[in-house]
Amino acid sequence: MLISIVAPCYNEEEVIGRFHDEVQKVADELLPLGHDMEFVYVDDGSRDETLAALKQLAALDARVRYVSFSRNFGKEAALLAGLRHASGDSVIVMDADLQHPPELIPRMVDLCGQGYDQVIARRSRTGDRIARTVTARLYYRLVNRLVDVELMDGVGDFRLLSRRTVDAVLSLSEYNRFSKGLFAWVGFPATTFEYDNAVREHGRSSWSFRSLLNYGLDGVLSFNNRPLRAALYLGMGLLLLAGVYTAWIVVAALVHGVQTPGYVTIISAVTALAGVQMIMLGVIGEYTGRIYYEVKRRPHFLVQATNVERVERRTARDTAKDLIP
Repeated sequence: MLISIVAPCYNEEEVIGRFHDEVQKVADELLPLGHDMEFVYVDDGSRDETLAALKQLAALDARVRYVSFSRNFGKEAALLAGLRHASGDSVIVMDADLQHPPELIPRMVDLCGQGYDQVIARRSRTGDRIARTVTARLYYRLVNRLVDVELMDGVGDFRLLSRRTVDAVLSLSEYNRFSKGLFAWVGFPATTFEYDNAVREHGRSSWSFRSLLNYGLDGVLSFNNRPLRAALYLGMGLLLLAGVYTAWIVVAALVHGVQTPGYVTIISAVTALAGVQMIMLGVIGEYTGRIYYEVKRRPHFLVQATNVERVERRTARDTAKDLIP
């Protein structure tokens, strides 16, 4: 069985060599068991010498495939490029910063041999800051009440995918991609095991609070329209409250006479309603913006350098489109 290792890279010049050495050791362990490997590295527009390091690895190891973007398109685009270039019977997606331990690969391959199409590694939150742990758990509890798929806390991109799972994910042509949700959406038999959180070997994570927040919003908006429905319910609730309040004012005026309305009450009500309206417009704008990007059909990424002949794996769905006049 051919196993493809897909590793997105962004400014990993100082660690990519060590990562490759580690996965090479695992490849040597699996070779006597009938498993060969290829290594697909995707340079997501790095600003350091990551591309030069990948070219050097490719010169030393014929199993190395690399793809370099013309600029930074984001991890989702890098994951998509890696899956398109992977030709293995199974594909293992992992980070190149050694936070995903390569020594877990044999365990994933063994579980795959038991009939699972997805073998998912779930990291513990050992060593994480308490605030981040609590926030993550609250987020997953909330998001699983909203989205149409189940997302597990601690589960990321580190997983093994069978060929039919990879082909299913590649057949989803949407522009706004949330891979964690797409992996859950395609289904197929899956199993999960837990591993201890590993410390990043080099540098600092490029995931700021803002990027994590945007990523979380993508997860909420990509797989349901419940925020739109919630905005509708909120508007109906406010309309009902306004009717009740109006009736109360009329009754109070008939019983006690007309009184001068409070300035604070009016300002508070106007400000609150304006805030609700802005939130509703924001929710609608998010969905409209996603439609805007989907309609333009721009490519997910542009390649400036690669040693892979085929830039994109063509699916049966793509071939069918070409046959339709």
